[in-house]
Formats: sequence, structure tokens, C-alpha cells
Amino acid sequence: MSGTPDRMGGTAYAGSMADLLLTANAGDGTISVLRLHREPRAHLEVVTTSGELPGCGTLAVDTERGLVFAAYKGDPAGIATLRLDRESGELTEIARREVPGSMTYLSLTDDHCALLGVSYGGGFGAVWPVAGERLGEAQSRFEYRNLHCIVSSGESVYAVSLGEDLIVQFRLVDGALAPLQPSVAAAPTGSGPRHLIIDGANAYLVTEYSGEAIRYDRADDGALTPAESCFVVDPEAGLSHSRFGADPEKEHLIWGADIHRAGDYLLTSERMSSLITTNRLLPGGRLGDVVAFTPGERQPRGFAVSPDGAYAVVVGEKSTHAALFEIDGDGRLHSLDRVPIGAGANWVRFA
Repeated sequence: MSGTPDRMGGTAYAGSMADLLLTANAGDGTISVLRLHREPRAHLEVVTTSGELPGCGTLAVDTERGLVFAAYKGDPAGIATLRLDRESGELTEIARREVPGSMTYLSLTDDHCALLGVSYGGGFGAVWPVAGERLGEAQSRFEYRNLHCIVSSGESVYAVSLGEDLIVQFRLVDGALAPLQPSVAAAPTGSGPRHLIIDGANAYLVTEYSGEAIRYDRADDGALTPAESCFVVDPEAGLSHSRFGADPEKEHLIWGADIHRAGDYLLTSERMSSLITTNRLLPGGRLGDVVAFTPGERQPRGFAVSPDGAYAVVVGEKSTHAALFEIDGDGRLHSLDRVPIGAGANWVRFA
């Protein structure tokens, strides 16, 4: 099948190809499976909404094996392994692995041989080997306050501690974590570092309390060094710097959430204003100016960018819909579609 270059430098195929994506709906403990169709016009199709996963708020997708790892709350909390039928969109539960605290963020290593997870409330992170269609026993447990994100790139693994204003840095060796030197990279005191993405020689962090996007230089050994930052909250929203334990809604405070790259742009979400911010990226990945603030779903904790960088799908904690946006060439988001999903969605991943 022939294709054309996409905005991320890969190949976007013509024809009836459709992307599959999943939303974790914490409000009713379900997962919605959707398709993003590009023809005859770009739109979302809700395929299924199902599951019995209380508080499901994070998931990781193994596209090669058709597996979904989804966290759920309860006593005990756990991680469910589900099989995804890409044709029908049906999810079939295979197994459950109990964990000592509900997971806030799950991601797979590049080789899909291990699942990484952190618990905000439990203050711990760990690695679970993926054995066939099941998770093995947890390995390499580590502890920091209010861990909010864990991601990897090659052998490098990074975990973000909102409570301690830092990023923990590891090397993954034979399924076990070994600290880098230095073992942590600092974030500004009181900024509330939250979600992180790795992009080659750069890493980008969004903060919850200070409303910043921060770029880090990434060395050959994976170590991060703070490089520059940009304020990504709409000044007209009138929001103030937040702090641990504060109620953003009562005090009208900054409430940053998620971050993703879309070609030459960096997108971040802020929940009090319910806006998605677009930042231009300059040569070398340096942070440029804010080019747009776009209204999303109410309280947009999570969103995702399509693999070709052309579309964004946004969900909200106070919404029961997923919204589809086209990312224009100037970085602005243009609303295309909106479809019903489960309640309280706070996570989106393309599959």
C-alpha cells in the first residue's frame, strides 16, 4: 500500500485506514474503544464501552500482541490484562495482578517486555515483567512522594515525583532498574512536576502548580539537565500558582495536567480553564512561543495525539464525551467531532 509523508516524519496511508484508540473512564470504571476515521471526513466512531474496572484511570497498550494493561482501584487495587480484538473492538479480561496501591500511570518499555507503573497515593513505582499474556511479580520497587508519571526510551526510564519536585532517572538492565548518575533531575521548587515525554535528545515536562512546560537536555547516557521553560497558562484565565493540598476549583488555581508532541508543536492541558495550549518548537526542539489556547472538554486531564501528528483527541474529568481536533499547519486546533464515552475520562491512548 502506498503512502505519503506525515507530520511526524513517518508514513500516513491513504484509503480506509482508521486508528484505534482507548479512553479510560474513571467515573464509571469502563474503557471506551473508538476509531478515528479520516475519510470521507475525519470523525470518531465509538466501537464499544465496557469493563468492570473501578476507577480505571490509566492504561498501556501492546499493539503487537493486542494486549491492554489497565489499572483499577479497590481493596486490593490491581492491574488487569485484557485482550483487544482490533476488528470488533471487544476487550476480554485475561488476568489480574494485585498491587499495594492504585496505579496513577502505566507505560510499556519499548520492547514491550516490561510494564512500568507508579502510584501517586502509594508513593512507589515498580517494574512488572510481561510473561506471555500475564504480568510477573513486581521488580525494582522504588519510593518517592506522589509519583505521577513513568516513561521510558530505550534503556532509560524516568519517573516524575510531584511531591519532591524531581525526576528519578534509571537505566533498565535485564528487567531491573539501576540508578543513573546523578540519580535525579531537579524541577523548580513548588512547581509540581507531573507528566513527561521523551523526544530524542529532549525531554518535555508539564507542571501542575506553576503552569510551565520545561525542556530538559538529554545526554547520551539518558541523564536529564534542565534547559529552559515556558509559561503555558492563558493569562486571561486569571489563575494563580497552586500548591500541594490546595483546592484549585475553590481558589482558582493553576491545574496543569498532560503533555504531548504533535510534529513541530508541543501541546499541554490545563484543567481549571479547560484549555489545550499549543507551543511552537524551534530547531533542536527548543521551546518557542505559545501560538494558541483551544477550549477542550471540561477539566481535560488527558488527551492524545494521533501517530501522524495530525489530530488530537481530548477527554475531560467532568465530561462524558471525547472531542476530536485537527491540528492545523500553524499549530491551532480545529474542532471536528465529539462523541459520547464513559464518565470521568482522564486517559487516552492510540492503539
